[in-house]
Amino acid sequence: MSARGILTVVGSAVGGVIGLGTPPPPDPDTVRELLAELGMPAGDDLASAVAAFQARVGLRTDGVAGPRTVHFLTRYAMERRAWRLDLAA
Repeated sequence: MSARGILTVVGSAVGGVIGLGTPPPPDPDTVRELLAELGMPAGDDLASAVAAFQARVGLRTDGVAGPRTVHFLTRYAMERRAWRLDLAA
């Protein structure tokens, strides 16, 4: 995922979490990429993959990639990238 894509997702998620209006719905392709980075590929059923992620992190399992879900997806993907970089060092 490009840096611009990550910033867009993070900005939308943060805006929704802190109440800066209703962010636009996240791009399904970006959500699929984030899930794949976390080892949870979506396959054909994105809603089920999102619900599985939500259950794993303790969010309400509605299968909708809203601001909180996207925030957590982005946060865990960034942590995983940082962890991989630490191992490479």
